[in-house]
Amino acid sequence: MIDRLVHHAEVISLKGDSYRMRGRDLGRVPAANTGHPLRPGRRPAVNRPPMARPPSPREATRWIMSHPDRLHDDDQLQLKALLARSPELAAATTHVRTFATIMTNREGDRLREWIANVCADEQHGLASFAAGLITDLDAVVFGMSAEWSSGPVEGRVNDLKALKRGMFGRARLPLLRKRLLLFAASRRPQTVTNSRRG
Repeated sequence: MIDRLVHHAEVISLKGDSYRMRGRDLGRVPAANTGHPLRPGRRPAVNRPPMARPPSPREATRWIMSHPDRLHDDDQLQLKALLARSPELAAATTHVRTFATIMTNREGDRLREWIANVCADEQHGLASFAAGLITDLDAVVFGMSAEWSSGPVEGRVNDLKALKRGMFGRARLPLLRKRLLLFAASRRPQTVTNSRRG
């Protein structure tokens, strides 16, 4: 620290003879500046409208994955502007929304056509996803066509894992079974029956 102070004092005493101070006049008073106070010599910026912050990848993904009717008006406008700037993203958005429609309406028979369209269009990165669906196409078509779902089973497995995690591995099978049954009973919808006895 002291070496730096000594060096700094030597530089100031040289008054322009140092390699750091060469070409500078230390005794000169700076001229009045009409520019920005923190950036001398620059003119003030012209009154421009502030630049809009670009959307984050998470925001853009949410806009694409959401149903168009459920997006706010400003989100729809931002998505429209984003898609106008990127034809690849516009193509991917079209394919993603078509896939969502197929899943929502349980139209598994349209999946083969969707895969053919995705593989033919090379403007986006969905071709590997579509190729992965081809490997087990019959099961995927059946899963997207049937009214049956493994969602309730997956929900129970998720509940069980959450309970085990909450007990930090200290739960033995009888306690875990009791807690899971109580948890399942609390999540079951309550039905009210009106029985009249007369």
